Amino acid sequence: MRTLRLGDTEVTRIGLGSNRLSRTPEHVELIRDAVAAGVQLIDTAHTYAGGQSEDTIGTALGPDSDGSVVATKGGWNGARPEVLGAQIEESLRRLRTETISLYYLHRPDPETPLEESLGAIKEHRDAGQIQDVGVSNVGIKEIERAREVVPIAAVQNRYNVSDRSHDDVVEYCAREGIVFVPYFPMRGTGSGALAELAARRGATETQVALAWLLKRSPAILPIPGSLSLAHVKENLAATELTLSDAEFEALL
Repeated sequence: MRTLRLGDTEVTRIGLGSNRLSRTPEHVELIRDAVAAGVQLIDTAHTYAGGQSEDTIGTALGPDSDGSVVATKGGWNGARPEVLGAQIEESLRRLRTETISLYYLHRPDPETPLEESLGAIKEHRDAGQIQDVGVSNVGIKEIERAREVVPIAAVQNRYNVSDRSHDDVVEYCAREGIVFVPYFPMRGTGSGALAELAARRGATETQVALAWLLKRSPAILPIPGSLSLAHVKENLAATELTLSDAEFEALL
């Protein structure tokens, strides 16, 4: 399955992470070219590259994201309601949009009840400034608490072929119809089994690592970061690489 539904939008199951995206003409063009190549989920955050990532995406796409979902996050360094409110307003300006497609609480704030943080995001959703809401760096109990406040469309946690500490969250998301977005999805390349499988299939190790994630759960949508259109296209091609059960299990 090459696509899945994220909110109301059907998107390709390989997105683009942009934590290193700086405000240069080349990177503006990269975003436009990535969308033209088939990327339909672009992931950023208020903190990425000091705000340059959001600004670059906003410059490239403007208010019309050409059918793509642009996701951003706030609350990395504290998630009090007033902090999140200010960050959401700044993200709207940087992204040059009236509505953020998907907005994540970047991580729970130990000093602020999760319900208060999500309540601030819900206010902006109710006002039409956010379409869908997600949470990041969370466990199942936190997801369930979040869902008591606002519908949760996506969960973003660290997960890859060598780091499966959130296996339970992956399973929970699949059961509950929530998209699971693994960050650092290409970690774990360089292992003997993965390299051997890549050589046998005529693929890159990165493609095999992504294909493993796609087979791991139909709810998974990886967001590999890249500053190269060639790498973006290489990553997208992983949706055409289907691992057999035996190949998948060889990497367990």
